Amino acid sequence: MKYIIVLGDGMADEPIAELGGKTPLQYAETPGFDFLAKNGICGTLNTVPEGYAPGSEIANLGILGYDVRKVYEGRGSLEAASMGVGIADDEVAMRCNIICVENGKIKNHSAGHITTEEASQLIDALQQELGSDKVSFNCGVSYRHLLKIKGGKKEIECTPPHDVPGTEVEKVLPKAMTEEAIPTCNLLKSLMSKSYDILMKHPVNQHRIAVGKDPANMIWPWSLGYRPSMLTLKELFGVNKGAVISAVDLIKGIGRYAGLDVIEVEGATGLYDTNYEGKAQAAIDALKSDYDFVFLHVEASDEAGHEGDVSLKIKTIEYLDKRVVQPIINATKEIDEPVAIALLPDHPTPCRIKTHTANPVPFAIWHQGIEADTVTTFDEMSAKDGKYGNRDVLELMTLLLNS
Repeated sequence: MKYIIVLGDGMADEPIAELGGKTPLQYAETPGFDFLAKNGICGTLNTVPEGYAPGSEIANLGILGYDVRKVYEGRGSLEAASMGVGIADDEVAMRCNIICVENGKIKNHSAGHITTEEASQLIDALQQELGSDKVSFNCGVSYRHLLKIKGGKKEIECTPPHDVPGTEVEKVLPKAMTEEAIPTCNLLKSLMSKSYDILMKHPVNQHRIAVGKDPANMIWPWSLGYRPSMLTLKELFGVNKGAVISAVDLIKGIGRYAGLDVIEVEGATGLYDTNYEGKAQAAIDALKSDYDFVFLHVEASDEAGHEGDVSLKIKTIEYLDKRVVQPIINATKEIDEPVAIALLPDHPTPCRIKTHTANPVPFAIWHQGIEADTVTTFDEMSAKDGKYGNRDVLELMTLLLNS
């Protein structure tokens, strides 16, 4: 048996009045999703342990079988692995968004989805102006970057910027949780303040303003941690050779720590315009070769949820169904070994609130010969009636591998 997890980031939602009280998953045309639900086994999954914020890093670690209470060391350290950036024993790493601030408030967490080409120039400028033997900025993708501080402490409360659009910056600045973390916290606030002046004057942002785009005018550090220690999926579950396919550094970083090969796909953007067909074909090619496990992650629905764009979220769900899931289902007939497919979101990103929640998400597992339950459509409500019932996230890998 070979195995693939297809994950639509933030795909789950709430009932929406303009959709007649349906969720985007219920409203969208998803024959591929519904095939998996009708012919497989469904359930709901609690992907966020109590006491943790419903971030993608928390949920995706759990989906792959990692207990975050034992291994989690912040989002930045995971993304560093994807970027090929080492973390020394005396360093703390963190995600470093470049965001748009307007009239003292966070306008958006992504600077209007700035391009990587533009962002790289801004990160270079920050490194030149603010970098030192202690502070280093590392360029990632689009608005998602990495900041490392030598000798820094991680005990700092930082608010993810996608959780607080429209909030005054002063109300959500980093806060030290211990006395030892105060110097690190003060340094972060200083870097944030100085970054505004540097970035606003930069030619990249001057051009963006001139053409009516949001400027990327402040850094926003969050999710601090040290270098994590994780067993591989081979050590945990006996997965001999696995791969991860994603446009997002966080997911690729988790994959590297999990012992998975990262398969890069040209045109993978993390947005609605990502190369769906390329990702699907990369997964199919991997399963046709010597890979026995693939983790295929698509970010688009999460970004649509953060923007509160209901029609775009529906479109991203339908794209994932038609351009990824259906081709993979069809390709299972051409693969020598049976293929088990698991489909799920990592967390809801409701369009109403434009951020993540910790509510349970639907999941379905299918392969040829599995004894189906009575669920016929894939959505948040129908999955509650599935044979698997409501499960803890750490059970998913075992359910899939033993399906």
